Amino acid sequence: MIMIKLNRIDGLFSRLREGNKKALMPYLMAGYPDIETSLKLLLAVAEAGADLVEFGIPYSDPLADGPTIQKAANSALRNNVNTDTVFDLVKRARQRTEIPIVAMTYYNTIYRYGLEECAKNAAEAGVDGVIAPDLPPEEAEPWREAAQKYGLATVMLAAPTSTDGRLKKVSEVSQGFVYCVSLTGVTGARTNLPTNLTDFIKRVRKVTDKPLAVGFGISRSEQARQVSEVADGVIIGSALVSLIAEAGDNCIKAAEKYISDVKSAMDS
Repeated sequence: MIMIKLNRIDGLFSRLREGNKKALMPYLMAGYPDIETSLKLLLAVAEAGADLVEFGIPYSDPLADGPTIQKAANSALRNNVNTDTVFDLVKRARQRTEIPIVAMTYYNTIYRYGLEECAKNAAEAGVDGVIAPDLPPEEAEPWREAAQKYGLATVMLAAPTSTDGRLKKVSEVSQGFVYCVSLTGVTGARTNLPTNLTDFIKRVRKVTDKPLAVGFGISRSEQARQVSEVADGVIIGSALVSLIAEAGDNCIKAAEKYISDVKSAMDS
């Protein structure tokens, strides 16, 4: 039976659009630096102004991620974090927050778990969507059907090297929003934004009216503000994960301040 519900992601972008605001979407690795702290971080960034949280499910071979997130994933795996651990953390977070939560994982994790069971358990825990960067749109339908059955959005990635036809295909399959990769390569904080970013976003706008969120390489408040001028959402991952590592025992306060500063810059 198909479950019909208003996905929190759709509701978020609808509200932001009405208020002429853009979404700040930080990435956290579930189970990093430890299981309990990762839950506290999720709740802290939600309170500090994040609009949506990407919650990473650790994977041993994260091909889209750079060294910062790879290191966090390895640490989480050493903490015995698995997919069920992540779902349990989301379920616990749901006692305190209604912020949209999107699980970031790789398709092998979903496939081995079982498509139907993974979608069911994710939705029951309170997950709103799933990003699997190694899942191409041509092969996404089996998972997409299972996810849609339980009200989960399947978020697809669009790359600046894609043809217009490819961008259209990705956008048609993607739900919730389209994840626009700002540059070729893996995740990681960069000093400067790509010079062709605005042109890339314009190309995607021509083929879809879905919200566009930009990730990969964004680290500073000023960069987030610039991206928010052309996109509907700003995704920050490696810079925040690196900050958490550097801050140690003070990581929650450091993450709160960082997210608050970035959100203030975007809203200005």
